[in-house]
Amino acid sequence: MGLVSASRGNHSQSLAYAGRAFGVPVTIVVPEGNSPDKNAATEAFGAEVVVYGSDFQAAREYSVQLGEERGLVAVPPFHPWLVEGVATYAAELHEQVPGLEAVYVPVGMGTGVSANIAVRDLLGLDCEIVGVVADQAPAYALSYAAGHVVATDAADTFVDGVACRVPDADAVANVVAGCSRIVRISEADAAAAMVLMYRATHNLAEPAGALALAAVLAERDLVAGRKVAMVLTGGNCDLEVLEAAARA
Repeated sequence: MGLVSASRGNHSQSLAYAGRAFGVPVTIVVPEGNSPDKNAATEAFGAEVVVYGSDFQAAREYSVQLGEERGLVAVPPFHPWLVEGVATYAAELHEQVPGLEAVYVPVGMGTGVSANIAVRDLLGLDCEIVGVVADQAPAYALSYAAGHVVATDAADTFVDGVACRVPDADAVANVVAGCSRIVRISEADAAAAMVLMYRATHNLAEPAGALALAAVLAERDLVAGRKVAMVLTGGNCDLEVLEAAARA
């Protein structure tokens, strides 16, 4: 028995790490053109990487099929247990920085933003949770506006960590109920935020990791004078991607 899932980077490495620790085989399906560095990191933790499909949704659907064919347990990209795990960083954030008035969170499949909403509500805090998506992958923004799942035909963005075109229904319900708003960030502004993050803090943010900074910059007049946090979701950035962002 083993596990199978689809991921562009962070989820795959966490599953591979856990699988190695507990002696459980892990298979990860990634789309064509996925970051070679992320693929290599996933394999280094002991997982098998299978390349399939033109985008994450195609890889996700194939991972379910592959699980049925091989008798593997399919791990979804969104699940309450994943939310509970991610919620630990949100709890630590509020513990270490009390009195936050807003937290900006990139939205991929909705785990991170749901975790921040859950912790905010559990602690009874008066804090806005603001979701952030890439302009060319607006499924969660459209779903938030409509109040229900709205899928898109494509998620053509270099911000691969949020390249979702079919949102999870439970995650959408969380976002609709708990977010103050969803901010859409252009790919150009996402690239600029990556470069600024590196130059100002020497943190190498993956494209999705810099989205929260881009959103705060876009809403600087709205957040001026307020106590605000930005979630930097990961450092899975290829050198080529950073170089391209620096040239943009």
